[in-house]
This record gives sequence, structure tokens and C-alpha cells, in this order.
Amino acid sequence: MAYQRYKALDLVQQRKEVKVPINTKRTSDFFGENTFGLEQMRQSLSPDTFDKVVEAIRKGRKIEADTANVIAVAIKSWALSKGATHFTHWFQPLTGATAEKHDSFFDAFSGMEKFKGSELVQQEPDASSFPSGGIRSTFEARGYTAWDPSSPIFILDTTLCIPTIFVSFTGETLDYKAPLLKAVEAVDKAATRICKHFDKNVTRVTPSLGIEQEYFIIDKALFSARPDLVMSGRTIFGHNPARGQQLDDHYFGSIATRAFNFMKEFELEALKLGIPVRTRHNEVAPSQFEVAPLHEDINVATDHNQLLMDVMDKVAGRHDLKVLFHEKPFAGLNGSGKHNNWSLITDTGVNLYQPSSSARENLIFLIFFVNTIKAVYEYSDLLRASIASAGNDHRLGANEAPPAIISVFIGAQMTAILDELEQNGNIKINKGDNMYMKLGIDKIPEIILDNTDRNRTSPFAFTGNKFEFRAVGSDANVAQPMTVLNLAVAEQLNLFNKELEGRVDKGMEKKIAIVEILREYIAKSKEIRFEGDGYSQSWEDQARKRGLSNVKNTPRALDAYLERKAKSLFKRHKVFSEIELIARNEIMLENYIMKIQIESRIMSDLAMNHIVPTAIAYQNKLIENANGLKSLGVDNKSVVATIERMSLSIDTIQNNCIDMTKERKRINQIEDTRKKALAYCDDIKKKYFDEIRHSVDKLELIVDDEDWPLVKYREMLFLR
Repeated sequence: MAYQRYKALDLVQQRKEVKVPINTKRTSDFFGENTFGLEQMRQSLSPDTFDKVVEAIRKGRKIEADTANVIAVAIKSWALSKGATHFTHWFQPLTGATAEKHDSFFDAFSGMEKFKGSELVQQEPDASSFPSGGIRSTFEARGYTAWDPSSPIFILDTTLCIPTIFVSFTGETLDYKAPLLKAVEAVDKAATRICKHFDKNVTRVTPSLGIEQEYFIIDKALFSARPDLVMSGRTIFGHNPARGQQLDDHYFGSIATRAFNFMKEFELEALKLGIPVRTRHNEVAPSQFEVAPLHEDINVATDHNQLLMDVMDKVAGRHDLKVLFHEKPFAGLNGSGKHNNWSLITDTGVNLYQPSSSARENLIFLIFFVNTIKAVYEYSDLLRASIASAGNDHRLGANEAPPAIISVFIGAQMTAILDELEQNGNIKINKGDNMYMKLGIDKIPEIILDNTDRNRTSPFAFTGNKFEFRAVGSDANVAQPMTVLNLAVAEQLNLFNKELEGRVDKGMEKKIAIVEILREYIAKSKEIRFEGDGYSQSWEDQARKRGLSNVKNTPRALDAYLERKAKSLFKRHKVFSEIELIARNEIMLENYIMKIQIESRIMSDLAMNHIVPTAIAYQNKLIENANGLKSLGVDNKSVVATIERMSLSIDTIQNNCIDMTKERKRINQIEDTRKKALAYCDDIKKKYFDEIRHSVDKLELIVDDEDWPLVKYREMLFLR
């Protein structure tokens, strides 16, 4: 192992700079050149056919076979002109990665390239080996992918990729995209109904999403020399270097040449695919970075994020780098997240979370603002469950990641406004502008000046004209938390609209009814609002008194999916049947079990087969040294003390690894998935991981650097 470490370090030293070809074009000249979206369809299809596609997107209507054939001809012509040789239905199964099965355009029987409308609209990949949570048996292999025309088709590596949903033969959803599309439809309908109280021209409300993607990059050879990184995506062992992130000198610093060349190339590829990447910068931890695109329609943004990660991984290989999307690849350093900047936009161009200079217009802002807070309050446990994963458990509440307690940060100005609105319940309200003045609504435009601070410890924060869901993990498919968020908001908006119409039907003036309902909502949901330090013990204590959950591990967090309230929510909006929801929960628990199981196995392997033999060999050298000193009459107490410390660490490692293996064998016999996941959480991870790691990391500081088998943090983290 030590040989592999030094071989990898030698490779790093020999690396030559990979130069990116100079691009002389303006971005606007090539942006989206490898995509076939609405604009390309408008140019290549007849107006009648194009209108049918738009209708299918906006109203979810089926595209007829004749129309599909016409579209397929246009797509094939475009794809062949771009050098594409194959096509695939690109989908997002519940593995967390994307999936694709490539078919050639070339038909050997006719000697021509062919692509039919039926191949565009629907295909049948084998569904037997994808996670299904018991919905499908292994022998029940049939599954279908169906084209999602609202997301642009694209070409990647000479393959035409068609974004699709993925369902089983019996109709259950087996992917992330289909539920998101249903949730988007639900929030569209609910929000549009409310907007029509103010503007009859609004016919559609679309969730907008901007995803800030954090990630680490390290040298590929060093990555390959760390079996734990290869197998689990994170370092199971590793002592913090003397210099980590404590100087804050990496954050927003000058980007290292290797990282910069990698960024330039993956951004170029992303822009060609229509991904509007805009921001790049160093993050807080060494070798940690961030890329952020402009906001897009939520479905497209989600697809683009999955595609972006794939592009980044491919381009990194060309630069002899490896991208790490794990939420906590290095202990003691910042973890990585996906900051989901979410808002609602009307088809008249209004951001419903953007305060205005008009007090009257701010009433609709307040409706959506307060209802969103209430939605988070009502479904906080479900939102926590939506971000739960083995990787994110390491990150939440550590090194600038928000805690596991779901709370909402709105800033001092908005807090003052909501407090005033709530407390003015006894004021007699006059009609006209005076009503707004007395309620303090006119003060809302002050936040346009950005005098609302930011809180990095808040999982859900208002940032001026959008909400930022910061707790999502960097490796996650954002469709899952965004499905829950949009559904929760849709449900709350429906309840608000029902209450409003009920009061208006009884003769109450609409504006007064709105304000009365908002006051009630502010009072009911204020416990979810928190402006302070999310890391403090006082917040944990306060949150407990407020009745807020603090679920710190995935198996327990996932229980929220099976609560009656959650089942009712998903069923009411036709996103998941109870069977589908139970299956999803089962899949997420199984995923957790397998990841902890893999980490446990690699921990035992590295500790028993590499660390302990290396430590014993070095200990024997020290024993020889101690005996030599003793024979010379020289004091050898310090050497003996070191030998004794090593013996304690070695014994701790061996005993714990043996016991952990026995426990794992016992737990593997548990049939109930939830009980098994809890056992892996409590009886493996919690009981053994830190104990074994602590002893291994102590040995790293004692054993001769030339003998240590694992690439060290200081060697991986400072990109050369």
C-alpha cells in the first residue's frame, strides 16, 4: 500500500498541464448548440405541429403518433447533422444516477438511418434490476420510459439523449422526474387560482430553481490510491492536516491552474448543452469549489443538474482529476451541498416572492411568503426526510451546513413586518390605502435594499426574492426535495384559497379576509422561524421546547414518509399511491443499509489488512530501538510509551473490527428493512465507526511517513 501511495504521488508530480483549446466565440454564438428544445422545434416544425408540442407540454396532453413521426424526422435530421450515431431514452431511476440504453440510428436491413415517432415517445428498458421497493419482482422485467417534451433533447458523446420518465409495467413511477412533474402541476394550479384574485391574465405559475452545486476535486491517481474513496466516496480514515481551512484563504481565492482548466472545459461543454452556468469560485475547504447556473424552469434545472454532474465527471477524467460529490468526503472540513434557490414565477413575468414598491402589490407577495412559511411548518418532518441520506447525515450540522432541525430564516426586516402584521389584530381596518399603512405592509419594499442578512446555518432561508433550501446534499437528485416542497406549498395554498373564498362568501371584504387569514397563519407557524445560530446548543434546547423535530439520522427521518399526513398529501395530489410511497421508503432504507454496510466492510479491510500490519511492523522497529537503547544504558521511556500507545490503538482497532464484523453478520439476518437500517445506524455506524477511526488516525501521527499506506489529507487536498 505504501508503494501505491508513493507511486500515486510521483504521478502527481509528473502531471503536465492539460490545456483547454482557446475558444474565440462568444457564448451567445454556441450556447445550446447541442440541444433540441422548443426554439429548435419552432424553426424545424410546421406551426401546427409546433403548437401541438406546446399544448402537450403545458397541458400534459398526449402527442399523437402522426405528430410524433413528424417530430422524430426533424430530430433525426438535426442529430445526424451533429454527428450523432445513437439515441437513448435518458432517465433518472431511483439509484440516484442517470440511466441510458443506446440504440443505433442505422438499420442494417434497409442500409439507412431510421428513427420513428414511437421510438421517440416510448421505449421499454429492462426494469428488473432497478430499485423498486418490492413493487416489481426480479422476473417482472417490463418497464417503460416516456418522453418528457418539456425538457430539451440533447446530444452527449455522439448520442441523442431524450429526457423521459420511467414507470413500471403496472404504472407505478420508478424515477424522480415523474413525481416532480406532478408536484409542479399541483403548485401551478394552486398558485394560479390565488393569482387570479389579483390578475385575471395569469394562466400559469411555474416554479423556478437555481442550484448551487458544491464539489471537491482531487488528483485521479491519489483518488485511486484510496480504496475508501473509490468504494464509498468518502475517506473512512485520515487525520486532519496542520493546515486545513482555518485560515479561510481558499474561499473565493485565486483558482489553481489545474482546477481552472477543468472548469473552463466543463463549463464550455455545459453551455453547449444549454446549461446556463454562470458562477465559479473556490469554496471554504481546500480543493472545494462551486458552480452555479442561472435560474430555470424547475424540471429543466433538475435535469440540467444531473447532466452537469455527469459532464463534470467525464471532463475531470480528461484532466486526470476526480470530482467528489459526496456530502462529506473529508472529516473536519466543510461538507458539500446543493443550495436550491426556489421561487414561483407567473406567465406574466411576476416573481411572486419579489416585494414591490407598491403596498397593494405586496399583498400578493405576503400571501405567498406567509403560506410558504406555513407549508414548511406543517411539513417540516417530510422536508427533513426528503434530504435524508447516509452522506448527508455526516454533513448536517457540521462545518457551515445547516442542522437537522428544519427552520426558516427570514431576516430582521421581514420578522418585524410579520410581527407587526400579527399584532395589529385589534386595529380597526379602514378601506383603501390606509389599510396597508396601518398594517405596515408599506414597509416591505425596504428589503429590496438587501438589508436582510444571510444565515448559513439556516436550512430554509428567504434571500430577498426567493427561498434557499440549503440542506440538500451535494450528491442528491434535487427532484426529491423539490417534489416535497412544491407539494407542501400547493397544499397550503389550496387551504388558504378555500378559507379565503369561504370568508368572502360570508360577506367579508377580500383584502380584509386575506389579512385576517395571514395573521392567523403567522401566529400558528412562528415556531418554525429562527434567526440565530443553528449550531448552538441553546437552539437545540429551544427547538425542543417549540416542538420542532431534530432527527439526526436517515432511518428515523424517513419515518415521515409513512405518516398518515404524508400519505394523505401524496395521494390527494396523485403523486404517489400508498404502495408507491411505501416502496420509496423501502428503497431509501435499503440504500442507507448498503452504504453503511460498504463503509463498514472497507473500514475493516483497510484497518485489518493495511493499517494494523503497518503499525505492527513499525512497532517492531521501535521495540528493537528500545532494546538497543536499554543495552546501552540510555533512557528509553519515551520510546516505550510510544510502543504502549500503539499497542492500545492496535488492540482497539482489532477488537472493534472483529466485533463489528460479528454485529454485521447478526444484523444481516434481520428481515424487517427499517429495523435493519436502525441496527446499521446504531449498532454499526454509531458504535464502531468513530472509535476505529480515532485509533487509526492516532497511528497515522506515530507511524513513519514512508511506511503509512494511505494517501494523507495534506497530499490530497492541496491541488498541484
